[in-house]
Amino acid sequence: MLKRLFSLIVMLFPLLATAAPIEKNKDLTLMLEWFINPDHAPIIVAQQNGYFEQEGVNVTIQEPADPNLPPRMVAAGNADIAVYYQHSLNYAVDSGLPLVWAGTLVATPLDGLIVLEEGKIKSLEDMKGKTIGVSTNGNHKAFVDTLFNPHGFGYDDIKMVNVGWNLSSSLMTGRVDAILGAYRNFQLNELILAGSKGKMFYYEENGIPPYDELIFIANRDKHDKDAIRRFLRAVELGAQFIANNPDKGWEIFRDSNPRQLDNELNKRAWYDTIPHLARRPAAKDTGRYQRVADFLYEHKELKKPQKAEDLMIAL
Repeated sequence: MLKRLFSLIVMLFPLLATAAPIEKNKDLTLMLEWFINPDHAPIIVAQQNGYFEQEGVNVTIQEPADPNLPPRMVAAGNADIAVYYQHSLNYAVDSGLPLVWAGTLVATPLDGLIVLEEGKIKSLEDMKGKTIGVSTNGNHKAFVDTLFNPHGFGYDDIKMVNVGWNLSSSLMTGRVDAILGAYRNFQLNELILAGSKGKMFYYEENGIPPYDELIFIANRDKHDKDAIRRFLRAVELGAQFIANNPDKGWEIFRDSNPRQLDNELNKRAWYDTIPHLARRPAAKDTGRYQRVADFLYEHKELKKPQKAEDLMIAL
C-alpha cells in the first residue's frame, strides 16, 4: 500500500511542480477628485457587491483634502490611479505632468451654463454684458467663446466672478446671471430643492466637442496595467448592476455611508447620473479624445498640440 502511494506521489510530482501558482490579489490605491457622491456610483457599488474581490484587486479609496491633490499624487507615484476630468488631463499633460487616461467613469458631459428658468436670460444671446459665476479660476475662455461667438460676442464681453462652491445660491440671490462649472445632475436638483428652477444650455448642444466628464488617470511611466484592468472590470460590473437595478443600486450606495449619503439631493442626483455612467469603462476612443485636444489647442488653451494616443493607455 505504501509502495503504491509512493509511486503515485512520484507520478504527480512533475505536474504539481509545473502547475501555475495561484495569483495573488493586486493592491490598488484610488484617489477620488472630491468627496463621495453619485458620480462615483459604480465604484462604490463594485466595492459593496464584492466585485473588486471577485476580480482579484484590493482597492483602497481615498477622498482628497484638496481637489488639486489627485493628479499630483498620481504623478508622484503616491496613488495608483485617480478620478479626474478629461479637460484637466489635457491641461496637466500640457504642464508636464506624466499622466494618462486609464478608463472612463462618466462618459458624457455633465457641465454647462445654468440660468434661472424664470429669469431674464432666455437665450445665449441675452448673456452679453452679464455676469457668470464659477467655482474655479482659469480655463473657461474656450468654452465661453464657443458658447457666445455665434451670437456676436465672447469672453471679453462677460464678467467672470469666482463664487467658490456657492454656485446655486449666487444664482438665486442675483449675484450672478448664470453659473458655469455646474453639473446638470447636482445643481439643477439643488435649485429645485431650494424652491427655484434652473435652465441649462448644454455644452454638447452648443459647439463644444462631447467629452468624458470623469475619467481615471494613471502615471504614464509607472502603472500596473493588469491591476487597472481588474479594477475596470469590477467598475463595469458596478455600472451594469446600477443600470439593471437602479433602486437597489441606490440603496447599496446610500447604505455604504448613510450619514454622508442619505439625503434628498443625493437621491435625486443618483437617478440623473445613471444615464451618463460609462457602461464600458475600459473602452478607448482616440478620435473623441483627439477632437477635444484639438479644440483646446485651437483655442490657445494648450501650449502644444497633443496626440490622443499619447494621452491614453491601451487596455
